[in-house]
Amino acid sequence: MSRNDVDTAPGTGPHAQMPPVLGGVPLDTAGYALVLVHGRGGTAEGMLPIARAARATDAALVAPVAAQNSWYPQRFLAPVAANEPWLSSALASVDGAVQQILAAGIPRERVVLVGFSQGACLSLEYAARTAATNVRFGGIVAMAGALIGDPMAPRHDTGSLHGTPVVLACGDADLHIPEASVRASATVFAALDAAVDLRIYPGVGHDVTGDQIAALADLVASLRYSQG
Repeated sequence: MSRNDVDTAPGTGPHAQMPPVLGGVPLDTAGYALVLVHGRGGTAEGMLPIARAARATDAALVAPVAAQNSWYPQRFLAPVAANEPWLSSALASVDGAVQQILAAGIPRERVVLVGFSQGACLSLEYAARTAATNVRFGGIVAMAGALIGDPMAPRHDTGSLHGTPVVLACGDADLHIPEASVRASATVFAALDAAVDLRIYPGVGHDVTGDQIAALADLVASLRYSQG
């Protein structure tokens, strides 16, 4: 699989048999949806409170599930090939969640990707690769994450996200996510025509912050009030 492709082949890969956790409003009645992607060692159920904290009480919630609670075995900074086939399967899981939402009649412009840690890295990587198909999401909120792959290797992202709001929010004392990687990711998304909101928190480690929740709440409010 090339960097700009998302392998969506059903029934393959380590995560293929892990159905997502659903919450919130049923998909067939919701006006917008959140895809909530957990981190290494976390759970899909553990992401649902983030949506509640952001007051997404009228959203459909779809939380993909990683086999053995990890999307890929190596650090996100490892060469992409070192995290295969888990990474391709993980990207397919995120895409499966998005496709489930689209099949229910909710457009991509009303879908927000939300991830923490490994889930934030995965959400960003999925969005950057999906840009090749020239789409717009309702938003992307990456809590303590950055694009996946060797930072010295060139990226070949193409296409446009057509103004998708992208929040990249991370502490400068995060021992897992280097600030330089977050800033480099912001540059990539700006080149993909995203509306980038870069937030670096002085002295904050690897954690979910109130400001990150507030950023998600703002996106939720914009989608709620644009339902007509």
